[in-house]
Amino acid sequence: MDAFFYIIPGLIMAGALFVAYRVVRRWLQMRRAWNSGLTAEARCLRTFTTVHGGGNDTSVRTTVHHVYEFTARDGRVIRFEEEDGPLTRLEGDFVTVYYADDEDVVATAHAPRPARHAAAAFGVLAFLGVIVAFCVGFMVTFTEMNSTLHI
Repeated sequence: MDAFFYIIPGLIMAGALFVAYRVVRRWLQMRRAWNSGLTAEARCLRTFTTVHGGGNDTSVRTTVHHVYEFTARDGRVIRFEEEDGPLTRLEGDFVTVYYADDEDVVATAHAPRPARHAAAAFGVLAFLGVIVAFCVGFMVTFTEMNSTLHI
């Protein structure tokens, strides 16, 4: 039964660390795309939304997705999907995309806002750090309490 008090916080920490990895990875990708200096004109091919939540009177979160296509400087046609774009962007609109031209092209249609993006990433990382610290503190406290009860 004691394992339960280690497994659950361990799973929560693993989830928080995975989300932290994804946040840092996306932040670095966006930064690389903005700092590459490469831009192209892209066309919005499709716009759609996804809805999460809503069951049992919970809040509903709607995410807007856009699918873009552009031609990179080497002639490759690149198509990518991006979340949380402006609601006013419709299919057929032309936008400027920022991209890093590597083997795996990283592109974004979001305007460069590195300070805002970094602040948001660090805010999420700080929140996740609090979760991990709480889980570690819980497990340490449980271990100490458990060892004092068995003395």
